[in-house]
Amino acid sequence: MAFEDRYGLSLSTTSSEAASAYREGVDLLLAAWTGAAEAFEQAIAADPDFALAHIARARIHTFYQQGDVARKKAALARELAARNGSERERSHVETLALAIEGQLPAALASTLKHLEAHPRDAIVMSLPMGAFGLFAFSGMADHDQARVDLCGRYAHHYGDDWWYLYNHGWALTENNDVTRGRAMTERAFALREANANAVHALLHAMFEDGSVDEADALVDRWIPTYDRAGILHGHIRWHQALGALEHGDAARALSIYTKVLQPSVTHAPPLNAVTDGASLLWRLEAYGHAVPDSLWTEADEYAQRAFPRSSIPFADVHMALFAAATRNQAALEERLAVIEKRLADGKLPAGAVVPKLFRAMSAFADGDYRGCVTHLSPVLDEVVRIGGSHAQRTLIEDTFIVALMKSGDLARARTLLDARLHRRPSPRDARWLARQN
Repeated sequence: MAFEDRYGLSLSTTSSEAASAYREGVDLLLAAWTGAAEAFEQAIAADPDFALAHIARARIHTFYQQGDVARKKAALARELAARNGSERERSHVETLALAIEGQLPAALASTLKHLEAHPRDAIVMSLPMGAFGLFAFSGMADHDQARVDLCGRYAHHYGDDWWYLYNHGWALTENNDVTRGRAMTERAFALREANANAVHALLHAMFEDGSVDEADALVDRWIPTYDRAGILHGHIRWHQALGALEHGDAARALSIYTKVLQPSVTHAPPLNAVTDGASLLWRLEAYGHAVPDSLWTEADEYAQRAFPRSSIPFADVHMALFAAATRNQAALEERLAVIEKRLADGKLPAGAVVPKLFRAMSAFADGDYRGCVTHLSPVLDEVVRIGGSHAQRTLIEDTFIVALMKSGDLARARTLLDARLHRRPSPRDARWLARQN
């Protein structure tokens, strides 16, 4: 008997139990829901030769930076696919294996080629999507548009699929088509509320259109349905903390940090834990709120263990926040030297924006606000190249605006704040602008 996945693609397994568990695992993975790893393990137990289950399980290992075991599972999946898999499955396994091995340009090229032949291969389609996807971490300045183009190209293959709708909606939102993006994401959420990715995409749309209180209410209503072990649990609460800061409620933001995001309590994958923690603590201090040194110290120690060496620019920039905030100039210079060497060798796709951000954040933490402005001014339009989402990258623009205000360049600060308020309503920006006037 032949088995298929939910998208009608054939599966090279003779076990109905393995096929069923794999289908369930894929849906849970695409929804960022708990239980995906266990479902893939069940599929592997039912059919140890099922290559797709092995590579899917390997992908989840990479989320938690379990690189050695992920690469071993990827190697096994390659062997099994070569022996038992169809052409589609071999290409699927190879594409995911390249991503797991950190060969990001090759993985992106393989993804785009694979989708030309197999557009409904949702796991492969997911690779370039999102704030941490292959497009975002490619160093491209137009990765937001690239996601929209890719989603539009294959939309007719998916119709009203809940996973595709959220993905397409998020891509539109990030590319400044917020009204269409939010409407599409709301359709996706209505089709499957047990979908952390859809909630996350909705929070981004609400961030962009200024629906701060609506976003807060959404999290309050929905988060009890989501296990704390869920991959996006901490990040969704991070969004809620940003909403608290919009209203100047530092106590609530700090409470969310200590209850959900702090390294001693978080269940988030390392990349989320490090970037969410660093950015929230930095925002608190940049906005004029006190942060206990002990919180910075604990978070920095965790971050140093998670990212002991220079890696993707998005992580490196957040490591610069830790080094600057803890006045660890030696750590900053050591990482910066590696980054500048990669830049000189033409091996830093994000380009000169990365070392400029290191210097700017160090200057800001030292109270050298003019220096911060000097470093940031020429690269503000290039910050998008580090990846992540617009909501995450506003940290850089916020730091720049605060540096302008503190260095006395009030006219330029007013101009930027006024422009931002025309794009999205922001209680915080309105307060800042009122102070300048």
